[in-house]
Amino acid sequence: MFLETICILHGEIQNMQCHEERMQQTAAHFGFNAPKLPDLPTLLPDKLQDTKVKCRIIYHKAIQEVSFESYLLNKITSLKLIEASVDYSFKFADRRQLNALLAQKGDCDGILITRNGLITDTSYSNVVFSKGEQYFTPESPLLNGTKRQKLLREGVIAERIIHRNTLPEYDCIYLINAMLDIDDGISLPVCNIV
Repeated sequence: MFLETICILHGEIQNMQCHEERMQQTAAHFGFNAPKLPDLPTLLPDKLQDTKVKCRIIYHKAIQEVSFESYLLNKITSLKLIEASVDYSFKFADRRQLNALLAQKGDCDGILITRNGLITDTSYSNVVFSKGEQYFTPESPLLNGTKRQKLLREGVIAERIIHRNTLPEYDCIYLINAMLDIDDGISLPVCNIV
C-alpha cells in the first residue's frame, strides 16, 4: 500500500499536480495503473472547510482509504542525527522502518537521518538549510517530496550535497512537506541538531 498526504487549505487542494505525478510514477514503477483520486473537496467535512486539513489517501490499484484531520503545527526544538541505510524512495503506507528510527530520538523532538554521513530527511519531512539568504536541500533525500519538488521548480531552493560535518556552515534547518512550507517557520538553529 502507498500513501499520499495532501494539504487542503480553506477547501482548496494544494500542489495537486505533484501528488498525481508521484502516484503515477509509483504505480508505473510497481506495475499498475494509478487510481483516479476522488473529488476531495466534496468529501471534506463541513467543520474542516475553513482550516488547514491533512488528507491521507491510502492506495494501491484502487483507493483504499481517504481520511481528513485538522492540521496543527508541532514545535520542534531539537533533532538527533541518526545514521541509517533506510530506503523510502516511494511513499509507503507502512512506516515501520521510519518509526523504528524515530524511537531512537531520546530527549530530542525528532530525528535527522543520514546515509553514509550525508543528510537526507527527518522521519516525516524533507529539509532545507538556510545560509544567509540562500536555501539548500540535500541532493539525496529519502523521498523526493512534493513540496521539495515545487520549491526546486520555482527556484526557491537548490540541491546541494550536505554532509553532517558541514552542518555548522548553515544557519537554520527548515522542515518541509505537503503540510509545511518554509514560511510556516518550523525551523531550528543547526546547533540544535545533536
